[in-house]
Amino acid sequence: MAAPSTPTIGGLRVRTVLVPLPEPHRTASGVITQSPLVLVDAVADDGTTGHGIAFTYTPAALRPTAEFVRNCEPLVQGEPLAPAQIEQNLAKRFRLLGTQGLVGMALAAIDMALWDALARVHGLPLHRLLGGAAKPVRPYGAVGYDGEAGSAKAAEHWAKLGFRGVKAKIGYETVAGDVAVVRAMRAAVGPDVAIMVDYNQSLLPAQAIERLRALDGEGLAWVEEPTLAQDHAGHALVAREARTPIQAGENWWGAHELQQALDARASDYIMPDAMKIGGVTGWMRAAALAHARGVPMSSHLWPELSARLLCCTPTAHWLEHTDWWSPILAQPLRVEDGVAVVEDTAGSGVAWNEEAVARCTA
Repeated sequence: MAAPSTPTIGGLRVRTVLVPLPEPHRTASGVITQSPLVLVDAVADDGTTGHGIAFTYTPAALRPTAEFVRNCEPLVQGEPLAPAQIEQNLAKRFRLLGTQGLVGMALAAIDMALWDALARVHGLPLHRLLGGAAKPVRPYGAVGYDGEAGSAKAAEHWAKLGFRGVKAKIGYETVAGDVAVVRAMRAAVGPDVAIMVDYNQSLLPAQAIERLRALDGEGLAWVEEPTLAQDHAGHALVAREARTPIQAGENWWGAHELQQALDARASDYIMPDAMKIGGVTGWMRAAALAHARGVPMSSHLWPELSARLLCCTPTAHWLEHTDWWSPILAQPLRVEDGVAVVEDTAGSGVAWNEEAVARCTA
């Protein structure tokens, strides 16, 4: 029997939405109330459609990112549905411009959509297409910059839902404020729930070292991004001085920057963002690098997609669970008994609730 022919890419469909968060998410630098998203559909010539998402952080970047995706359509139209090759073609095309920022967001959303389409063509879950298998993935719940009482209440909420980890934003005026929040959360969730904290790059390396001395006795699972994400030397200094593991990676663009961070020993753990790392193609490169170095690898955002990618990650650690764009998804990720449920359905886990998309169109 002859093998089925490879579909070609018929085109890209691009839409923009503003999705209200179920509850405002506070950070040290401001309050997030909505998710500005670019929705990308890659349509193959046989009608199969794959879905990708770019999260632009600010509505100001929403339309420019969407327009860049639209401008890429002639570069992929008519090409075989081969995501890794398309990624190489687009990387070469935009090498002089650079593949970070809005360009990186757009290219990653295209990559996600192409991989989803390819998995659907073959009738396979993405993790199986990539050679992986469903396995238990531990999610942790997100806690905002909510002070002692608010952080404790949010952490307790996640623990009651069965989550075995919670992560809070810190970076209060004094380290005593940071410690107080951690202790309030610990009192709320008990000794068996992992607690992580995230400084969101708010400290200088010397400040981070000083604060970590106070936090090192609190039994934290990790301290995330204490200083600037691209300051690999600064992070490495903090990692050497601290007893608590240092986590970083959500703001590294592509596997090359991740490799530079690993070379510098910038952190004990890594947590790529599925978009900033370069979509599915970039994630698999990052997972190979983490495996070669024996570094535990977690995820940032994109829980539906990231859960499947972690099933293909030899050093898989934790899944960051957020519901920021669940309202527009046909089937948001479920968590049962403290474990993310990775469905055995074709694709990446991303599909649209079209009625909700229409309500959120920007």
